[in-house]
Amino acid sequence: MNMSGNGHTLSDVALDITVECMDDRGIRHEIDTVLSYAASDPFAVAMTFVTSGGNLVWTFGRDLLIRGTEAPAGDGDVHVSPAIGLSGRAMVSIELSSPDGHLVLLARAADVVDFIARTVAVVSPGTESDVFDADMLISQLLAS
Repeated sequence: MNMSGNGHTLSDVALDITVECMDDRGIRHEIDTVLSYAASDPFAVAMTFVTSGGNLVWTFGRDLLIRGTEAPAGDGDVHVSPAIGLSGRAMVSIELSSPDGHLVLLARAADVVDFIARTVAVVSPGTESDVFDADMLISQLLAS
């Protein structure tokens, strides 16, 4: 993920959304989140949780997000699926798992679909390899 000098992600697409989650007591919480996409990393999307303790970033496959808006998708740490919110509104469920815990988030489907459409306008699905600069990635890895 590209970071500017001030710690903000450099992206071609960024969308501020609010996601919902329930804690162990069944209390609903809203979390300010930024979905971002950069053509320089065309296979991935980032979900940045804006918290008082600092930003927390999860990066996962754009294709997973796209597939998950239509049908359950995902293996491993990230699962995405269509859902219906308590109000009956179309939502997208995003489940994140790590050794530290498990979190199920609900995002408005309209927000996720809007974000996906914006990423597709930058890099069409199936053409990611055409814009991915493997030589630059190798140079960056060797330089570190």
